[in-house]
Amino acid sequence: MSKSISIFDTTLRDGTQGEGVSLSADDKLKIAKKLDDLGVHYIEGGIPGSNSKDIEFFKRVQQLGLNAKITAFGSTRRKDSQADQDANLQRIIESGAQAATLVGKSWDFHVHTALQTTLEENIAMIYDSIAYLKQQGLEVIFDAEHFFDGYKNNPEYAVSVLKKAHEAGADWLVMCDTNGGTLPHEISSIVGTLRSGLPLANLGIHTHNDCELAVANTLSAVQAGVRQVQGTINGYGERCGNANLCSIIPNLQLKLGYDCIGEERLKQLTGTARYVSEIANVNMPVNQPYVGNAAFAHKGGIHVSAILRDSRTYEHIVPEWVGNKQRVLVSDLAGQSNIVSKAKDMGLDFDAANEQSRKVIDKIKNLEHQGYTFEAADASLELLLREAGGEAKELFTFESFKMLVEKTAGRPVVSEAFVKLKVAGNHVYTAAEGNGPVNALDNALRKALVQYFPAIKEMHLSDYKVRVLDEKDATAAKVRVLIESRDIHNSWNTVGVSGNVIEASWEALVDSVRYALLGQNLQSGSDMEELLSEQKGLVNH
Repeated sequence: MSKSISIFDTTLRDGTQGEGVSLSADDKLKIAKKLDDLGVHYIEGGIPGSNSKDIEFFKRVQQLGLNAKITAFGSTRRKDSQADQDANLQRIIESGAQAATLVGKSWDFHVHTALQTTLEENIAMIYDSIAYLKQQGLEVIFDAEHFFDGYKNNPEYAVSVLKKAHEAGADWLVMCDTNGGTLPHEISSIVGTLRSGLPLANLGIHTHNDCELAVANTLSAVQAGVRQVQGTINGYGERCGNANLCSIIPNLQLKLGYDCIGEERLKQLTGTARYVSEIANVNMPVNQPYVGNAAFAHKGGIHVSAILRDSRTYEHIVPEWVGNKQRVLVSDLAGQSNIVSKAKDMGLDFDAANEQSRKVIDKIKNLEHQGYTFEAADASLELLLREAGGEAKELFTFESFKMLVEKTAGRPVVSEAFVKLKVAGNHVYTAAEGNGPVNALDNALRKALVQYFPAIKEMHLSDYKVRVLDEKDATAAKVRVLIESRDIHNSWNTVGVSGNVIEASWEALVDSVRYALLGQNLQSGSDMEELLSEQKGLVNH
């Protein structure tokens, strides 16, 4: 039996039915290009004619010259009608798609309740629709909706639906666990029975995650004989989501030896998952297997000590195989190994036996005790380590800041920040307004520094989070502020802690700017004192 698996991605159709997921036509085109680069074989673009976004997508996607087959989704002809006069089928043909995914009922309960027709008419609807699309030259993928529930209720009828679709010329017969309630052993048994009953048919699987088993069910189906798997990037989809291709593909390829997208393209998996997440504006779970930010993250000192000797001690695969990377987290659980590993990643020479290393660990643990967290603030951690190693020179000196927040009846709140710094020997005093006090502080800080460091214009805040550390203290509680910043190349995270949310925000803001300027200096290889001297001369001039 062939070990080659066809990957069918339905992120752009089934994935958009997930809560909070909405994609424009431009978004869909960007994701389609990324999926094609990943090497999926089918990209289901949507339902032609159902909305303006899908109409635009099918028009424009033809210009991208993708290798993947663009697939249009639709249902069979309406009951008591003719296929060649069905508007839905005509829109599929007119879409220009190379393949059609046709959904039909395979559960007798649904035929009677949802379609309100006879079992015989349902089979005729399926046969006529597939045969008509095949006559028009399309590849046809038949999705047998609710197949496993239908099989468990009336196996003879469910199988007769697949056989009729095969007789009509369907290229793929896909069994759908639409309600997501089937268990892996049931999938394996049913697919195995079908495989022997339809030996020449190309079988596929489409599962939902309502029992947290979509990936397991897909793997069971493949091992039982299916050769097409349908799913979405990051498992997006209705209710609890669809089968997650970001777990299915590496499990099939790395664990079970199937050929899915190839070794080199597998390295793009993490990048693709995060790209789709950004376009969809949906945060990825940090602990998502294979592609999550914490998938290969290590925190306990014993673990870190072991992976530094051999990563196989606590990693089931090499992270780079799926485009991810190993991360060592630094926290109050950290041992000296964590610090050494982080320093090594930064190109710093930290001797494990050095007294300086122990001092840094003690300082980090003390800060963690105060409420700081460096697991999600790598940039603040790097600044600490570089300062300890004498590599982070002071770029500017903070003198003071002052906030003015004014609310007048019938008018919006006005926030204004006043910042005093010393830069390159000059005292700099700036004021700026903003959409809230933190934004005003950010604007004032940038205004003070931009004349000395023009590159600061390229960075911006992309996320801001506040966490109350001890709820029992109510409004007097300490807060932790986490800030994510970005430029055109990278993103980084910084942290600040205080009983005053403005002060905590200021700490995180300053770290963010310092890190950005440090990165610029390290990239250019220039000496910061020379840079400051040059900028001072330009400003004075």
